[in-house]
Amino acid sequence: MNIKDYMNDLGIKAKKAGREISRTESGKKNLALLKIAEVIEASADNLVSENQKDLATGKANGLDAAMLDRLALTPKSINAMVEGLKQVAALPDPIGEITDLSYRPSGIQVGQMRVPLGVIGIIYESRPNVTVDAAALCLKSGNACILRGGSESIYSNQAIAACIAKGLAEAGLPTEAVQIVATADRAAVGELITMNQYVDVIVPRGGKGLIERISKDATIPVIKHLDGICHVYIDDNADIDKAIPIAGNAKTHRYGVCNAMETLLVAESIAGKVLPLLAEKYLEKGVELRGCPKTCSLIPACIRATEEDWKTEYLAPILSIKIVSGLDEAIEHINHYGSLHTDAIVTEDYSKARRFLREVDSSSVMVNASTRLADGFEYGLGAEIGISTDKLHARGPVGLKGLTSLKYIVLGDGHIRQ
Repeated sequence: MNIKDYMNDLGIKAKKAGREISRTESGKKNLALLKIAEVIEASADNLVSENQKDLATGKANGLDAAMLDRLALTPKSINAMVEGLKQVAALPDPIGEITDLSYRPSGIQVGQMRVPLGVIGIIYESRPNVTVDAAALCLKSGNACILRGGSESIYSNQAIAACIAKGLAEAGLPTEAVQIVATADRAAVGELITMNQYVDVIVPRGGKGLIERISKDATIPVIKHLDGICHVYIDDNADIDKAIPIAGNAKTHRYGVCNAMETLLVAESIAGKVLPLLAEKYLEKGVELRGCPKTCSLIPACIRATEEDWKTEYLAPILSIKIVSGLDEAIEHINHYGSLHTDAIVTEDYSKARRFLREVDSSSVMVNASTRLADGFEYGLGAEIGISTDKLHARGPVGLKGLTSLKYIVLGDGHIRQ
């Protein structure tokens, strides 16, 4: 296979399909999403079977537990994909929406219309569910997409691709609207991220190494986040009955995800009461605790944290813990060591909550809630194509509107400039 010619062919087809999808009415796009959901639901056994091939290969190749967790397809995760497709179908279609229409002194009306970005290239590792999420959001927002999953999920992605193609065809839409790169050759990525004539934006999802490489080499705008160094701060005005389950869930619900808590901050005046309770729960689940000297004095099983720990995304059952003097030190620590992803405060003090929301410079900032809730599905976006820690063009979980742009429209009646 000539990779350059192959990718060029994908780009040509995507550009053509994108024009058709951009003018497709909502009803037909929704029908396609529901047809894809039906096919995936009917193909659940085959999807699990194909995924087992990827898991077996991954284990043989030494993939770590976090990667294998991301790679696995289960009946539960397949049901979640189906539900995500249905939820996206039920969302309002943003395309064609006109906002801020107003008369100008000249007599013209000026407003903005929401339009698709065009063709979106998505590069991701492990998670085969990303294939469905990306296809759904791109389709509903009027975009074509070229998807390049990791070699570790090649069987899963090809099986999902067949479901998507069948659903699109049954709805009467071009199957080229969603194309999945059929080669594991890394040269395909290099081509995709430099195909400016066909691709309008790149969305990488995966480890820090992948995203750094894409951000460095791409000649196309990139929507991305590098790390998920998420914090929970338990304030001295926290309700302990809320703090314990929040801090427990944020770390132990799943380890290998970007919105899992990696550092727990606790106000000094409440640390003696809350940390022993939390430590018992963490240690029961096999979480390794690394803490500041004050934390180690309260938790005998805790080992001394290093400077590197405060800026590490573990994606594993490891947690850093620091006792801080109060809100000021907590905010300073988060803004210094955080990755602008998701950070939470547990407090009953309204003023402190407002300060935390205002002063913590992350894409999602929470009060009395687990960082695990930072997710497109949980936010009502139906699904997400990724999480952006950039400040332009999208920020936080990227759903339908994050895959669109605004253009100015002008309505006149023979008006000319005087």
